[in-house]
Amino acid sequence: MRSSLLLVLIVTLAGVLATFGCSSDEPTPAAKADTINNAAKHDAPALPADVQSVASASTTQAATSTSETVALNTISATGEFVSPVSSELSPKNPGRVARMFVEEGSRVSKGQPIVELESEYLRLNLQAANAEVQRAKAAMDEASRDLDRKKDLIAKHAVPQATYDRSLGMFEQARAAHAGALAHAALLRQQISDSIVRSPVDGVISEKRTEVGARLGDGGVAAVVVQISPLKLRFEVPERYLGRINRGDKVTARVDPYPGETFEGAVKVVGGVIDPKTRTMFAEAEFANRDGRLRPGLFARVEAKLD
Repeated sequence: MRSSLLLVLIVTLAGVLATFGCSSDEPTPAAKADTINNAAKHDAPALPADVQSVASASTTQAATSTSETVALNTISATGEFVSPVSSELSPKNPGRVARMFVEEGSRVSKGQPIVELESEYLRLNLQAANAEVQRAKAAMDEASRDLDRKKDLIAKHAVPQATYDRSLGMFEQARAAHAGALAHAALLRQQISDSIVRSPVDGVISEKRTEVGARLGDGGVAAVVVQISPLKLRFEVPERYLGRINRGDKVTARVDPYPGETFEGAVKVVGGVIDPKTRTMFAEAEFANRDGRLRPGLFARVEAKLD
């Protein structure tokens, strides 16, 4: 009986030892999977060189295609702001400069006085002309009254026809003299007005070419005024964009004096001639520039978005 009990204990102990050995040595299913994957990676053969080059070229081509698409939809260029109007201001009649109202760099508005010529003699002549107008008017009025009297007398056959005709002639002469005096006075007033040279546009004085006391002859330039509102931005466009850039396209510009800021304009002119040397055409955009911060001659970096 003791032998049987001892045999059962030995068999049970052997089973326990066998179970423990299996559980510690046998890997789990997850460990087996990791082992298989690592082995596959380690033992997998490298791709052939031609296959690797095709894969690399495909990736590079996709990136290049995206870059080219962006480039075709955007024009990046450099340009220069130019004034649509640059006017050399000259007096209509020669004369000596009496006053200068501006300096170089002064901002001016349309109609603002720039320079005034001496006009004292013109004003004296105008006074004399006004006196002549009054004298001629008095003579015309007297001749008119005399003519009215002659009309009454000729109707009554109290005076001969020759007397009436002579009175009529005197009235016509007096009326003509009065008209001449008025015209002479108007001419002098216009000359006095013309002695003040005014700006034809809103802009900036870019040059001052005379001083007080200097004499300006025929064609003499007192100053140069350039328009600054609006301004034009002129830039070059590669020929491949012909047909894609059109009037009204939006343009942005960046300039060094105002870092971080952009100014918006619109295309107004697209040149129709291609430069055979550079294979480019010119384009012009208009900027309102209401605040006057942009000036002619300013360098700009331009971007134009295309449809």
